[in-house]
Amino acid sequence: MKYFSKAMIGLDLTEMDDILIEKTIVFLEFLGIDKCYFVHVAKDLAIPQDILEKYPDLLAPGDESLEALISDKLKKFNFPENIELEVFAEEGNHPLDTFLRWAKIKDVDLIIMGRKETLEGSGSLAKGIAKKAPCSILMLQEKRPPGLPKKIMIPSDFSEHTHMIYDFGERISDELHAELVPVHMYHVPHGYSKTGKSFEEFAEIMKENARHDFQKFVSKHNHPELECQFVLNDGQDDGKVLLDEALELEVDMVLLGSRGKTKSAAILLGSVAEKLVMVNNVLPMLIFKKKGETMGFFDALFKI
Repeated sequence: MKYFSKAMIGLDLTEMDDILIEKTIVFLEFLGIDKCYFVHVAKDLAIPQDILEKYPDLLAPGDESLEALISDKLKKFNFPENIELEVFAEEGNHPLDTFLRWAKIKDVDLIIMGRKETLEGSGSLAKGIAKKAPCSILMLQEKRPPGLPKKIMIPSDFSEHTHMIYDFGERISDELHAELVPVHMYHVPHGYSKTGKSFEEFAEIMKENARHDFQKFVSKHNHPELECQFVLNDGQDDGKVLLDEALELEVDMVLLGSRGKTKSAAILLGSVAEKLVMVNNVLPMLIFKKKGETMGFFDALFKI
C-alpha cells in the first residue's frame, strides 16, 4: 500500500548517515516511497577537517563536494536504482528553519531522521523537526537492527483526532501482520482526597472510566477486539512513563499523531507526544501528520 511518495532524509555527515541510509532502504517498498531527497543542512558548509583528511583531493566548493560524498555513500549501500534521487547540501544560520523550508518547497510526504544513542550529537534538529514538520516523520534509532516492525504501540487518549491515527495504525498492522498495542496513560486528579476515597480507589475509578472510553472508541474501528494497556502515572514525566511501558511491552515501534489543526507550531504534537519524542532515543517512532494541516504556519514563516 502506498503511504508516502516523496521522502526527505536528513544527514549530518557522521557515522549515523550510514545507519540511516541502510534502515531507510528497508522501509522504501513498504512505505511506497518512489523519490528521496537526501539533505545536509549546516550553518557553514565548509568541509570538516576530518573529511578533508579522509578525502584530500576534494577541490570543488563545499556544497558540491558534500553532495558528491553523499552520492558516493548511496552507491556504496546499493541504494535501489528504481528510486528517484536528489542530493543537496544547504547552508543556513538556522538549520531547522532551512530544513523545514526545503520540506515545504519539495512538498514531501515524509521526513526521515536518525536518533543517536551512543554517537555524539544532541538530536536537537530531529526533535525540532518532529515538533514542527508539515508532514509525517519517521525517526530511526542508532542501535536498533534494520527491519520492519512486528509490534507497534499506539499511545491513545480516545479523542477525535486519534481516530485518524488508529485508522493509519490498523492499515500498517494489517499489511505487516504486526501486533497493534493501544496504550492509555491516566492520572489521578489532585483533588481526589476531597471525595473521601483513597488514592488507590480513585485510581481504579479513573481506570474503569478509561476502559469504558476505549471500548466506545475502538468500536468505531476495524479491530474492536484490540485490548488496551492502561498505565497509571503517579507523578512521573509523561514521556518516561510511556517509554518505560513500550520497553516493558517489547514493542519495536511507536506510532504517534499530531494534535490536529492549529496555528501554533509549539503545540503541533501535543504535550504528551512531545515529551515522548524528547526522551526516546531507543525505539523507532512514526509520527503521523495529516499533510497540509500545518501549512498555515509555514505560509506565515516564509513571509518573515
